[in-house]
Amino acid sequence: MSTVLAIDAGQTGIKVRLREEDVVFPGIDTHEPLLPQLAAVARAAIERSGADVSVVTAGVSGLTTRESDAAALLARIDDAAVREVILAHDSTTSFLGALGDGRGAVVAAGTGVVTLAVGASRVARVDGWGYLMGDAGSGYWIGREALDAVMREFDGRGPATALRAVAEERWPDLTQAYIALQADHDRVRVVASFAEHVARLASEGDAVSQHITVRAGGELAHSVESALRRVRSTSAEDEPREHFSVCAIGGVFRSPQLREAFASHIAASELDVALVEPLGNGIDGAAALAGLAPQHPLAHAVSIAHA
Repeated sequence: MSTVLAIDAGQTGIKVRLREEDVVFPGIDTHEPLLPQLAAVARAAIERSGADVSVVTAGVSGLTTRESDAAALLARIDDAAVREVILAHDSTTSFLGALGDGRGAVVAAGTGVVTLAVGASRVARVDGWGYLMGDAGSGYWIGREALDAVMREFDGRGPATALRAVAEERWPDLTQAYIALQADHDRVRVVASFAEHVARLASEGDAVSQHITVRAGGELAHSVESALRRVRSTSAEDEPREHFSVCAIGGVFRSPQLREAFASHIAASELDVALVEPLGNGIDGAAALAGLAPQHPLAHAVSIAHA
């Protein structure tokens, strides 16, 4: 019986599961090479538990093609007991955690956002292209729209919004806000932090915040529908339509108004879709990598190395 060490690695924290116990380590430092960080966490978890781990699985936020090298991670872990390493993008492990072997789409929206859809034989990833080129509907996207609205009011180009007072708490002189923000090394998190204020003010009736929230929900639903269209089977008109489950996970969906807007768009889709609650989370999906069948549509999306 293999002993599996599962890792769910994000920028906020790295969760590790071994023998049904979950431990959280500090998050990924995006300014440092990824694989040494993962290897250090794996070694620390193994040493802490004293277990003979034979399989290490990892779902990693923002995993690039260059970094997706299970053999290199296996070598860096450098433990004779570890015989197999399985490495995947966290969109894959989010899907496995939320929908298991089901068909459908999972949209994971926090500071960034990525959507993954799985059909009978095809897989499609939509967005997840980062705050500079994508992540529509994400926390960063919402925060950026909020700050745009603040400066539009300040200039007289847009309607009044309660978001202005929130911005002025951080930057009393709004004429200098953009300089301070551009110089802040933590600017992505700072911008994304305004999403929480948008959610609160939307529930309190601020029209600008409500408009941003509804648009964010629409963007996220659009990504889901786009992904599902890419994976659905081509069948005859008289055959039953494929049914897909949709899971929405991540901090952005804590906003009731955003979730309602998202659900409304999904319900109006011409596709046969149903919004469902997730079966589990990212660490459950990372653990599920160890049992992923070779014929599963997601099998090609993982990097596997054997000692």
